[in-house]
Amino acid sequence: MPVRRLVHVFALGAALAAAPAAAWAQRDGKVELTLPPPAARGADAPSVHEENLLADHRMQDLLVNGFPARLHHRLEVWSAGGWFNDLVSHIEWDVIVRYSPLEKRYTVARIESNRVTTLGTFDKIQLVEEALSRPYQPLMRPPSRSDRYYYSLLVDVEMLSVSDLDEVERWLRGELRPAIQGKKNAGTVITRGVRELVVQLLGGEHRHYEARTGKYSVTSDR
Repeated sequence: MPVRRLVHVFALGAALAAAPAAAWAQRDGKVELTLPPPAARGADAPSVHEENLLADHRMQDLLVNGFPARLHHRLEVWSAGGWFNDLVSHIEWDVIVRYSPLEKRYTVARIESNRVTTLGTFDKIQLVEEALSRPYQPLMRPPSRSDRYYYSLLVDVEMLSVSDLDEVERWLRGELRPAIQGKKNAGTVITRGVRELVVQLLGGEHRHYEARTGKYSVTSDR
């Protein structure tokens, strides 16, 4: 990491950490699940709808300073027909939001089952929020056995990937071989340490959301 950027990162972290909490008050984010029509519930997954997940100014400032946002989704389907609820299956996917200072544009991409889908490039964070708020129906096979079920959605929004940020960016650019075989230079270790320190200064920019559907029935004749 260049010295100039290193100083900038420390300054950013210190400034954000020192800012009054009230200055970052934003509209609450929310996630929702909508079941398909009854006749389709044995074939189609529910639709996911989310709003204001990046409305926090602290997250937006990190975005424009080179830290992408990762929205990790986990959709679970549970059986509820017995004494205890049982996890039947689940699916996970990520949405990555990055900002290019050179182009002054945001890029939004969805990663699901090693498949990358670009959701668009935008010049305003409000347009990014609009793209993220579009209903999405994941590629999940619902249970078909006769029983009662419900869906549960967990969404975690974080500004720094748990894995190395550089590797995430290279992966998104199409370089699908992250350097995980001991070939990293010392600069990578230093960079990771700086990023972890910034996260600590910021108090850890992480948001967690949950949603679930009501219970529904799948009959054997579907």
